[in-house]
Amino acid sequence: MRHFFVTLLLALTVAACGGGPQKATSPPAPVALSEEALSFYCQMNVLEHPGPKAQIHLAGAPAPLFFAQVRDAIAFIKSEERPGDVLAIYVSDMGKAPSWDAPGDDNWTLASTAKFVVGAKQSGGMGAPEIVPFSSEDAAQAYAKRKGGKVMALAEIPAQSVLGEVMLFEGEQL
Repeated sequence: MRHFFVTLLLALTVAACGGGPQKATSPPAPVALSEEALSFYCQMNVLEHPGPKAQIHLAGAPAPLFFAQVRDAIAFIKSEERPGDVLAIYVSDMGKAPSWDAPGDDNWTLASTAKFVVGAKQSGGMGAPEIVPFSSEDAAQAYAKRKGGKVMALAEIPAQSVLGEVMLFEGEQL
């Protein structure tokens, strides 16, 4: 009988602490761009800027943080200070974008599986050199061949490429 109570107590303790099997949770769904989407850093309307966009979903936040430039979103996640746990990061799939000026309202791809062209001669929505995302490695390679740069996964992008000094293509500093 004593063994039964010890086993029951142990089972209740494990259940109360959440020590049982963990359910795999899927990331929150991306949110389509709208007039209400304001860029996290500048608080300007994201739709007013050309180039790819990003959205970051944080635990406990009622809405994602939007970014007018993918470079800024990557800087946010590579920064040591960010408010909350990141649940999902979505970036515009530029392989499916109608154009650079109109990257699409709902052609999002998970940043964790995207391929990024880093170092291309292409300015983003805020004027800094952009990191251009694609859901297809073939599309990313084709873009890199046209515009320069190197194709990388999100984890491979060096922090200094987004956190360091920004140089514009004409040699001016931002």
